[in-house]
Amino acid sequence: MNKRNLILLGVGTILLCSCAIGKNGLSQSHNKDWRKYNIGHIIFEDKAPESVGSKIYHQIVKAPDMYIQSQARTVLTTLYDSPKDSIPPVYNIHYTLEDIEGISAKGGGNGNVSIFYSTRHVEKSFVNNDTAKVLFETRGVLLHELTHAYQLEPQGIGSYGSNRVFWAFIEGMADAVRVANGGFREGDRPKGGSYMDGYRRAGYFFVWLRDHKDPDFLKKFNRSTLKVIPWSFDGGVKYALGNKYNIDDLWREYQISVGDIVVK
Repeated sequence: MNKRNLILLGVGTILLCSCAIGKNGLSQSHNKDWRKYNIGHIIFEDKAPESVGSKIYHQIVKAPDMYIQSQARTVLTTLYDSPKDSIPPVYNIHYTLEDIEGISAKGGGNGNVSIFYSTRHVEKSFVNNDTAKVLFETRGVLLHELTHAYQLEPQGIGSYGSNRVFWAFIEGMADAVRVANGGFREGDRPKGGSYMDGYRRAGYFFVWLRDHKDPDFLKKFNRSTLKVIPWSFDGGVKYALGNKYNIDDLWREYQISVGDIVVK
């Protein structure tokens, strides 16, 4: 989630993902080109070392810099074909633990990214001493926040704060990256609604389009923001899948496929 709204989480050293992890902390699926790609300088800062959440965090997270680097490359390989693509440059990622309300949010701009993670949320997530839950959610939220750092943005339709289509695309793609990389649990998909609701409703829909229409859908849909100006959901879908497709027809097909609409 962007700083323009509060949401989400942070990092861990126990790498909870479906891919194998090498000794350097990187997924073995990351090819050599992505390993060499400069994801930006990681700056980790604990602003709440005396908080309970901070102590829990440091018990389960031993190398946050390495973990952030690995998840950043997961995001990049989900959104782009290669480092030669048009990728927004990120020079610095300032990641902080803070004793404040909320969960997490991404801020900054012009290549200087800030992400805060609430130690209060860490403490709440550690209910019943469930370390796995904290790490799982931490990775999922980090994937979401890092997507905001590297994703492309719609053009010609205003901004995140002024246009709902812009907002729904940004938050939907961030959750799509999370869904695509196993960042939600079974049962986390919300029923009904609209792709204009962003977040998980849009994210699960986008991943369904990847799984049922084109395995490169997320990459093409992300890239559509460079090609479709002014950008629209229907224009983005047509760019990614072809002119015969319509966003609203696809949404209905998805809703029927997942059982949210029953056709008699």
